[in-house]
Amino acid sequence: MVIIVKDETLKKIIYVGIAVIIIFFFTKDIPLLKKEEIIVIDQPEDLLVLVNKTRMLPSDYIPNDLEEIDINYSNHNKYLRKDAREAFETLAKDAKDLGYFIVAVSAYRDYAYQEDLYQGYVESKGQDYADKCCAKPGHSEHQTGLSVDVMGSNLDYDEFESSPEFEWMSEHAHLYGFIMRYPKGKEDITGFKYEPWHYRYVGISEATNIYEQQLSLEEYIESIDQKK
Repeated sequence: MVIIVKDETLKKIIYVGIAVIIIFFFTKDIPLLKKEEIIVIDQPEDLLVLVNKTRMLPSDYIPNDLEEIDINYSNHNKYLRKDAREAFETLAKDAKDLGYFIVAVSAYRDYAYQEDLYQGYVESKGQDYADKCCAKPGHSEHQTGLSVDVMGSNLDYDEFESSPEFEWMSEHAHLYGFIMRYPKGKEDITGFKYEPWHYRYVGISEATNIYEQQLSLEEYIESIDQKK
């Protein structure tokens, strides 16, 4: 059997083919249309280590200088790396002297803990919700021992932004070496929703630069790389 294709039909087929080629050419580099490469971090102990959805820590990484945070400034059994722990305790003490109440409710988490936490979100809230609010195992800053979630005098870290401590923390954290890791308006860059309670230790000099330039950690590190 011979199928006869009319000229108009042939033209339509050709036009559709050309359109598909053009669309592919101009969209092939859009991140949503390709799977991004996951980089395993080889220097996880660096104070400026960048951990996010495309950069992960080794599953067996445990900082070798973890120290327990003073119970006066944290819930039980919360650990940070030595420099971060000392800086946080100084911050919390200075805040307390001014009448504020800042407590660490979450700090270091190992890979297995994060795995259980993430899976719990997936099972209770669904994959999309989990990916926006919880890092996959290996992709959590808490595994670095440099990140801390804080609670204010309203005793609810989820509502930290509504506490009196939020404004003080926002304006003074950098003086102790901490930055708000997931700031408002940077969600497309950090990959996570705004988290006013989540702070990351990077050291006073770096934190001050980030604070003054109003950058996310991703943007700051990119700016450093461009100057090399």
